[in-house]
Amino acid sequence: MANDKNYVLITGGTSGIGLELAKLFAQEGFNLALVARDFSELQAISVEFHHQYNIDVITIEKDLSKKEAPFEVCEEIKSKNIRIDILVNNAGQGAYGRFTETDIHHELEIIQLNIAAYVVLTKYFLKDMLSRNEGRILNVASIAGKMPGPWQSVYHGTKAFVVSWTEAIQQEIKDTNVTITTLLPGATATDFFHKADMEEATLVQKGDLADPAKVAKDGFKALMAGEHKIVSGWKNKAQVAMSGILPDKVVAGMSEKTKQTCR
Repeated sequence: MANDKNYVLITGGTSGIGLELAKLFAQEGFNLALVARDFSELQAISVEFHHQYNIDVITIEKDLSKKEAPFEVCEEIKSKNIRIDILVNNAGQGAYGRFTETDIHHELEIIQLNIAAYVVLTKYFLKDMLSRNEGRILNVASIAGKMPGPWQSVYHGTKAFVVSWTEAIQQEIKDTNVTITTLLPGATATDFFHKADMEEATLVQKGDLADPAKVAKDGFKALMAGEHKIVSGWKNKAQVAMSGILPDKVVAGMSEKTKQTCR
C-alpha cells in the first residue's frame, strides 16, 4: 500500500495493456499518475478509479509522440511534489506498409513515442530511484523486438531498441535495489492494429490475439518479483525461442506471412 505521496506513473494508461496494468495497481492500493492524449478518457478513468478503489489519480494530458512532451511530464510531476515509486513505460504505436511507401513524418513520431519518451522518462525517474536505492520500472516492449518485421520495420526496430537498451541498464544498476523489467507481449487485442491500419492482417483476422488483462497480469507479477524479462504467453515464448535459432531471413519470412492482409 502506497502513502499519499507515492505513485505509479503509467503512460498510455487509458486503454489496452496500460489500462489493465492501472487496474492491477489500483486494486493493490497504489495511487496513479496516468499519461495519455485523450482528456475525456483520462477524466472518466480518474473518477471511476477514485470511487472504486479509493485512491488518488493524477491525470496528465500529453501526446508523447511530440519531442517536448516527456520533459513536460517530468516537470509536471516535479511541480506536484509527488514521488514515483514505479514507472510503467507502455505507450506505443506502429505503422503498417512497405517502408518506401509509408509516411516518414508519422514514423518519426513513432520513434519519438516508442523510444525517446521511454528514454527521457526512464532517465529522469531512474536517477531519483537510485538516490533512494528503491523503485521499479516496467518497460513494455514486444516479441517484435526479438525478430525482423517486414511491413512493420520501424515498429520492430523500436522494440528491438527497448529490449537491448533495457538489458544494458539492468547490468548498470545490478548492484542496487532498483529493478527494471521488460514485458514482451505478442499480438494483443488492443486498438494497436486499428491505429496501425492493420485490421485486415492475417494474425488479426484469425483472431489469435492475447487478452490484454492476461498480458498485464504477467507483466505486473514479473515487475513485483523483480524479474528482468517476461515473455507473455507460451506461443510467444516458443516464437522467441525459434527466432534465436533460425536464420534471420527465415524469421523475417515467417513474420511477413502473419502481416499479409486479406485486402
